[in-house]
Amino acid sequence: MKALDELTFDNRFARLGDAFSTHVLPEPLDAPRLVVASEAAMALLDLDPAVAETPVFAELFGGHKLWAEAEPRAMVYSGHQFGGYTPQLGDGRGLLLGEVYNEAGEHWDLHLKGAGMTPYSRMGDGRAVLRSSIREFLASEALHALGIPSSRALCVIGSDTPVWREKQERGAMVLRMAHSHIRFGHFEYFYYTKKPEQQALLAEHVLNLHYPECREQPEPYLAMFREIVERNAELIAKWQAYGFCHGVMNTDNMSILGITFDFGPFAFLDDFDAHFICNHSDHEGRYSFSNQVPIGQWNLSALAQALTPFISVDALKEALGLYLPLYQANYLDLMRRRLGLTTAEDDDQHLVERLLKLMQNSGVDYTLFFRRLGDESAALAVARLRDDFVDLAGFDAWAEQYKARVVRDGDYSEEQRRARMHAVNPLYILRNYLAQNAIAAAESGDYSEVRRLHEVLSRPFEEQAGMEQYAQRPPDWGKHLEISCSS
Repeated sequence: MKALDELTFDNRFARLGDAFSTHVLPEPLDAPRLVVASEAAMALLDLDPAVAETPVFAELFGGHKLWAEAEPRAMVYSGHQFGGYTPQLGDGRGLLLGEVYNEAGEHWDLHLKGAGMTPYSRMGDGRAVLRSSIREFLASEALHALGIPSSRALCVIGSDTPVWREKQERGAMVLRMAHSHIRFGHFEYFYYTKKPEQQALLAEHVLNLHYPECREQPEPYLAMFREIVERNAELIAKWQAYGFCHGVMNTDNMSILGITFDFGPFAFLDDFDAHFICNHSDHEGRYSFSNQVPIGQWNLSALAQALTPFISVDALKEALGLYLPLYQANYLDLMRRRLGLTTAEDDDQHLVERLLKLMQNSGVDYTLFFRRLGDESAALAVARLRDDFVDLAGFDAWAEQYKARVVRDGDYSEEQRRARMHAVNPLYILRNYLAQNAIAAAESGDYSEVRRLHEVLSRPFEEQAGMEQYAQRPPDWGKHLEISCSS
């Protein structure tokens, strides 16, 4: 295991030059202190977990110190925000400190969010507050534990620095990690500013470092775009299958790697609601839960437009045509597994749709329903879950179809069924009220609840002794929390 001064930097994005980013030093926080750290994320850098408790850890990730090999840069990009194009965005409160590679040869961006003003801060102060930093940390690590591709989070550093939002709060920084922080909006920026040389350099950078296998194809850029389409189809299928709402699917929040990226007013579904809007600033419901699938395609179309200098329009349209079939195949496969099915039948899509409609009309807890469905035999499970539904006749009809489908699927013991279903149906998810409880304690100086919740969410499928309170339906107040983009 390594100490902090033993990290090896290779700042490949910084070498692209000043057209792509601006050198900016982080603004230090007052009295920086560790709120929470992820041992799993630290392991990606081969770091000894004990270093998180040292003063230099908080100083490095609170903006007070910097590695000599680091080259902090604020990246420039643009993007479509709520459907409208914004010509220049960029890292307004974040800095790419540099790229570190581990002993396995993997490169990881170290990106410090809340690091102060940059040339791209516009009217902002460049800061992040404790509550949003905690939410991003918990979400990054929780999604990864669920098997949903995501950026990672190394730590949250708290402080005494005052930051004004709707009220005075305390500033914080979150260190997030990804193999790349390049977004759809990077390509849009160079396309719409008519800078073909820089756009070509960016495309080569992404192709060579992140999609090298596409070099072997007759049309490498087209092969890369197809791969991006496929990754996003799979990603959004996992969001929908597990009830995750991103909240701000602007093109500047879409990763070129097809991972969950830039956490804002996200939420997991409590009661199933296909029309759920997690961002209270999204007045039109553009980024509602059910809209995430078509918005994913819309965003890919925006990226395709930016790639027209390299790929023919017909080829781009053909690649985009892969998105919905790939999404549907991935989603149905995941939902079959959540229902405990190991084989495929033509009517499975309707079986899923009928269940979700019943859940929608009855306010059934999305996560706990699937977990309890796997607790025992299909017959006993549906009998026990029946009382959660308003339309009893409708549920009874579905239950009979489901039980017959389970019989046709194969002859499995109750133990095999439970193990298989519990391996894909989490008991613990990051519910908004759990995050809010942890944030409230942290804002009063108690970080134990943030750390405990992080530990519980790192093993979402495994029943953990003494942690029953994290697997309960939310109280009524917890279902009506309003989350905004403000952080």
